[in-house]
Amino acid sequence: MDPARLVAMANQIGRFFHAQGEAAAVDGVEDHLRKFWDPRMRREIAAHAAAGGEGLEPWVRAAVERLSLGS
Repeated sequence: MDPARLVAMANQIGRFFHAQGEAAAVDGVEDHLRKFWDPRMRREIAAHAAAGGEGLEPWVRAAVERLSLGS
């Protein structure tokens, strides 16, 4: 999948959760990606984050990094 599309999708999820505060946003994004994204999508967004994470909101990037550590 196109990294720009994954970034847009992840940031959209992040904006939803960010209304609850940054810590809740990190937890919510991580949980959502773990539950609803297939492993290929999680690997691709993790690789994008590891390569600099261009375009990812800070709390989304933190969630992706935590997801990568826990996978």
